[in-house]
Amino acid sequence: MAGEERTVLVAMSGGVDSSVAAALLKQQGYQPIGVMLRLWSPHGESAYNRCCSPHSMNLARKVASILDIPFYVLDVQTKFHQIVVHEAFTQGYLSGLTPNPCLTCNRHIRWGFLFQYKQVLGAQWFATGHYARIDRDANGSPILKKAFDETKDQSYVLHVLNQELLQWTLFPIGHLRKEEVRTIAASLGLPVAQRKDSQDLCFLGNQDYRQFLTANVSEEIKPGAIISTDGKILGVHQGLPFYTIGQRKGLNIPSSRPFYVIRKDVQNNILIVGERCALDRHELLIENMNWISSKTPQNPFYAHIKIRYTSPAYPGEAIPLPDGRVRVKFEQPVSAVTPGQAAVLYQGDVCLGGGTIGANEEV
Repeated sequence: MAGEERTVLVAMSGGVDSSVAAALLKQQGYQPIGVMLRLWSPHGESAYNRCCSPHSMNLARKVASILDIPFYVLDVQTKFHQIVVHEAFTQGYLSGLTPNPCLTCNRHIRWGFLFQYKQVLGAQWFATGHYARIDRDANGSPILKKAFDETKDQSYVLHVLNQELLQWTLFPIGHLRKEEVRTIAASLGLPVAQRKDSQDLCFLGNQDYRQFLTANVSEEIKPGAIISTDGKILGVHQGLPFYTIGQRKGLNIPSSRPFYVIRKDVQNNILIVGERCALDRHELLIENMNWISSKTPQNPFYAHIKIRYTSPAYPGEAIPLPDGRVRVKFEQPVSAVTPGQAAVLYQGDVCLGGGTIGANEEV
C-alpha cells in the first residue's frame, strides 16, 4: 500500500504510550501524523488539564520532531466541556450517578471528532497508545481483545467502539508490557521514556471531584438526611453528588459500627446507608448496551463481567432483553455495583461490549 492507505493519524498526549505507538507505526512502514487535542480546563487554563498541559504539548512536539513526523494541535475545548464535563460528568453526578467521563471522551471526542478528522489530513488509519488488541474473524471483521499485559489492559474503556471504528483503528502497543514500551522509548532517545502515567481525570487539575463540583454547581447541591436501610435517621449528608456506592469514610455518623453508602434517593435527597452485607447484588441491568460485533445475541449466554475499570471480571449469565438492555445474573453476589459506571462483558480475552449500569441496579 502507499499514500493514504499507509497514512495514520496518531492521537498523541506527550506520554510514553502514544509516543511509542507513533514510533512503532513508522518502523512498520506507516506514515504517522501526530495530533494532540487541546481540551477544556477550569478558567480556560490548559496548564490544569493533564492531557494537554504546555509541558505535555512540548514533549509531544519533541517526540514528533525526533520521529520526523508532522504534528498538529486541535482545539476541542468547547466540545469537550459541553459533552464530557457538563453532560457526562457534572449532570451525571447531579442525577445520582457515579459517571466515568473517560468513556464519553472516547466515544465522542477521540473516536467521534478525532477519528473523523483523519480524513481532513488524508489519513485512512487512526491509532492510539491504548493497551488493547484488535484481531479479525474469518470474515475479516474486527474483534476487540484484552492487551497482552492484562495489568495494563484498557479494553474496558474501549467497549464503546463499533465495527466501523475498529475497522480503521490500530493499537500498536497492545502486544507489549509497560516495561517493554519504556525500553523502546529509551532506545529511541524519546524524552518521555520514564514519564509517569496520569491517574486522575484530566480536567480536575489538582482538585478532587468534590472540589470541582463545589466550585461549579454548588447551588444545585443540597444537604439532606442520612437514613439507614431500616428507616432510622442517622445524620445529615452534605450533598448526594459527594458520595458513591460503597463509601465508608466521611459519613460522620456517630456509631460504633461501620456504615456504607448503599443507595442514593435523588428524588427525596436522601442518602441510604447500611451494613457491609447490604452492598451485595445478585443482578444488574445494563443500559445503552453497545455490542462490538454490531449483532445482538438472541439467547442468554455465560460471560465474565467487569463493573468498574479496576475490578476483576465476575462470572455470570448475560440475558439480552427485548428493549435492548441486558440483565446480568452473577454466580456469586457482587459488592458495590455502582450506577453510572460501565458493565463490560468478556468471553476469554474477547471484549463483547458493554453499557451503563442502570440506576435501579437490583432487578
